[in-house]
Amino acid sequence: MKQTEIYILSGFLGSGKTTLLRKLLQHEKETARNVGVVMNEIGKVSIDSTAVSEDLPLRELLDGCVCCTIIDQFEDQLAQLLEEHQLDAIYIETTGAAHPLEVFDACMSPSVAAKIQMKGIITVVDLRLWMQRHSLDPNVEHLIIEQVKHADLLLLNKSDLLLQESDQGSVLYSIQGLNSKALAILTSNADINPAMVTGLSLNEKDEKSSVTIDKLALQTYVHTFNYPVHHERFEHFISTLPASTYRVKGFIRFKESNLLYSFQYTNGQPILLPDLSDHPTTIVFIGSHLNKEDLKEALDLL
Repeated sequence: MKQTEIYILSGFLGSGKTTLLRKLLQHEKETARNVGVVMNEIGKVSIDSTAVSEDLPLRELLDGCVCCTIIDQFEDQLAQLLEEHQLDAIYIETTGAAHPLEVFDACMSPSVAAKIQMKGIITVVDLRLWMQRHSLDPNVEHLIIEQVKHADLLLLNKSDLLLQESDQGSVLYSIQGLNSKALAILTSNADINPAMVTGLSLNEKDEKSSVTIDKLALQTYVHTFNYPVHHERFEHFISTLPASTYRVKGFIRFKESNLLYSFQYTNGQPILLPDLSDHPTTIVFIGSHLNKEDLKEALDLL
């Protein structure tokens, strides 16, 4: 089955995400690929949607953030895009207040996980703001740092506004100290070779970190059950998951019951609840050091 590439555009307010999106969409048009866009605005009115031409499938999510308050809407809209269009890629422009890992997690909804290929998180950094980060509200500073830490590609934007080369050097040093895995590029007006974005691969990063360390090298594994499984075996399997398994979610049926259950697992804590919907029995794993062959073998024995 063909999978649709997913790109998450992250970065604080005014960093240049929409400028980058315009350039990427122009490149996709020139290469004749079919792409869609999801744009998220915290406010009630969309400002940046004019960046997307009318012939492209667009979903706008307003008055909330996809990583928390409107996560259900986001998952529904993403599923509709995939269902209604044959897309090569979807670009997700997050709000400036979004944590990229939460958006990543929302993308891996069990209803769509088998249909997508997570290509990476591209964070646009406003270098002027970065240099002033210690004077910002602590929550804002923390968010900007988190957006840097979890990127697969970093655009160090507005570098033309740094007057001295020594400023550029110190900025590069401070950012690469937080995230040495991501390629960091100095840019002006988010000008980058689009192939550096479309060539991203989430699973090719150096995977030496664990879930307890700030820099996560994320991988995903999607497993669909073709039959109900033994409840006790499933619980035992979950109890053996390593700490580097950051998240598990999905739907499952057990041989001991006719019910469908939703399953959530975060930081070692499992939650299993009856679900009256009719979802496919698919489980999604997110973590580092995922041995996909071992996971498949273990799950096939349940």
